[in-house]
Amino acid sequence: MTTTRVRISIVGAGPGGLTCARILQRHGVAVTVHDRDAGPDARDQGGSLDLREGDGQLALREAGLLDLFHAHARVEGQEMRVLDRTGVIRDHHVPDADDRSKPEIDRGRLRALLLDSLEPGTVRWGHTLDRVTGPADGPRTLHFTNGTTTRADLVIGADGAFSRVRAAVSPTVPRYTGVSFLEARFDDVDNRHADLARLVGPGSAHAADGTRALFAQRNGDNHLRVYVIRRTPLDEPTTTDRLLTEFVDWSPLLRRVLTDHDGPRVNRPIFALPVPHTWPHDPTVTLLGDAAHLMPPLGVGVNLAMLDAAELALALAGSDTVAEAVRAYEATMLPRSTEAAELLEHATEDLLSAPEPGDTRAR
Repeated sequence: MTTTRVRISIVGAGPGGLTCARILQRHGVAVTVHDRDAGPDARDQGGSLDLREGDGQLALREAGLLDLFHAHARVEGQEMRVLDRTGVIRDHHVPDADDRSKPEIDRGRLRALLLDSLEPGTVRWGHTLDRVTGPADGPRTLHFTNGTTTRADLVIGADGAFSRVRAAVSPTVPRYTGVSFLEARFDDVDNRHADLARLVGPGSAHAADGTRALFAQRNGDNHLRVYVIRRTPLDEPTTTDRLLTEFVDWSPLLRRVLTDHDGPRVNRPIFALPVPHTWPHDPTVTLLGDAAHLMPPLGVGVNLAMLDAAELALALAGSDTVAEAVRAYEATMLPRSTEAAELLEHATEDLLSAPEPGDTRAR
């Protein structure tokens, strides 16, 4: 199929999927995005993201949205404090006022920015993918759990860690790393949690003792998220009393994040795909972001997903056939993601130890 006549279906309306759709539309290529959420505001999108100049921001430039991103991003969010378990600051990185290397933006704000840039009706909400069928040379059929189907000449899996599209090209599934995040949210922090807000500052703070850690991150609209990071069996129940026992020798202020949060905690076990994760070329199905290369959460995932999205969209816009575009995209994306995944393969252990002074890995 030539790219001017192709039917493209993206599964997943996260940053990667929406970036790909936006750049395709800028180049006159028709595309439809399918997402399982009932609507754009169906659930909390999570915390804050740092978008780097060499990948996330590069993708937004191709999407024509870089200036709008900088209008909403928080340069001060790049500040990073490293604490010991007594709450004393041991290292403190303060960004320059004009530093735009990787400013922070809330996930929800980024999603809204991308959604508003798309043509009306691009995203079909309430479409949870069940499976992809059809011959490798196409067309493919997408089967959704609501009983509907659609046909596509190219299916792009941007549907995250447990991608349903992935099964069409790879039998590989993510593995649990042995480390889990327990996310807690704090609202109106400057007023209701002022001591914690002062400790964390306008950016992030990381405290660890080699066995467990706390990572706190300032979000927009006066919110704060704290992640309790621990080695734990998958799906093991965690009570507040147990956490207080585990953190018994930490400072009272840091222990308050275990008890004073607003609303329920959310368990987020950390999964990763084996390294390397590759698949035989398929001219009608490809993957981007976590669907292609799920890694530990060390500031790489969303940036690589958006870079994947930009490169795939530009390949489709600039190639004579879809198969040629997919092959060119994967020839660059797979080696790049393998290199990054090899560097981060065991990086969950880094989250449990405080960085040495000057070490910017956690930033």
